[in-house]
Order: sequence, then structure tokens, then C-alpha cells
Amino acid sequence: MKKTASTGLIVFTALFAALIFVVTAYLFHIPTPVTGGYIHLGDAFLYLAASILPLPYAVAAGGIGEALSDGLTGSVVYVLPTLLIKSVMVLCFASAAKSIVTKRNLIACAAAGGICVAGYYLTEVILLGSFAAPVAEIPGNLIQAAASAVIYILVGRAFDRMKLKSRLAVMVKQH
Repeated sequence: MKKTASTGLIVFTALFAALIFVVTAYLFHIPTPVTGGYIHLGDAFLYLAASILPLPYAVAAGGIGEALSDGLTGSVVYVLPTLLIKSVMVLCFASAAKSIVTKRNLIACAAAGGICVAGYYLTEVILLGSFAAPVAEIPGNLIQAAASAVIYILVGRAFDRMKLKSRLAVMVKQH
């Protein structure tokens, strides 16, 4: 018999997608004039979603939330690359543990940051037709990855102290 998601799981997925979108597009959104891009902390909430939600739901929340932010803030050309890059970043994390911040998920922050930097570098190579010009994006992407990891760790540890993950598990049951 096929498993179906509970309404609660779908709601939490949608809430994470919305949170990721808002934080990426509008909160702590720092333009980078040199490159025309921006630095944001939405990845911290992508990491949280990836550490809390089951994998397919985390991929949906992260990919949709981040891609929507590009689409609705004028960076339409980045929607598909962002959907792919952010979805792959989610794969680094594990949601099976009882805690959000685990050794594996700390390592995942670095791996996801690397995927982000490499993914956007390759995207820029394709869009600009140059291997040199996209190098200007790397420092901003590294800052974004590091800041997102710090926020993820701080918020994740606070949630772990509150036993948030086990409380959510009670609310979100699968059939």
C-alpha cells in the first residue's frame, strides 16, 4: 500500500517554502553591486527544512522557495538553475535524527555551501560565456554560505533545546 503525506506535513512544507522565499527575497537581502546579485540568509532556512522534513518535502520547500524568490525579484534567468542547485543542496542533509544540528548536518553545511558556490559559478559561466567573469561572484556566495551556516546552527540549536523536532513529529503523522 502506498504511503500518503498527512495534511500537516504538506502544510509544514508550504510554510517552509514561504519562509525560505520571504527570507531570501526580502529579509536580509543585500545587493552586490559588482555582480548584480544579492546575498541572503534564505539558505539557513533551507538547511532547517532539510534537517526537519522528509527528503522529498524538503527538496520541494527549498527548491520552490528559493526559485520563487528569483522569479519574483527580477532574476528570472536564475529560476531553473536555482531550483536545481537548491534541490541538490538539500540532499546533503539528513532529517532522520532526533536533533536538527548533528555532526552530519554540520558537515552538510559545508557541502551545501560548496554546491551553491560551484553551481552558481557554472551557471554564470553558461550565462556569460566566460570562465573569468563569474569569479567575482565567489566571495559573495562564500559569505552567504558561511552566514547561512551560522544562522542554521544558532536557530537549529535553539530548536533542539525546545525539542521542536519531536513536537513537530507528533503533529505531522504519515499514514
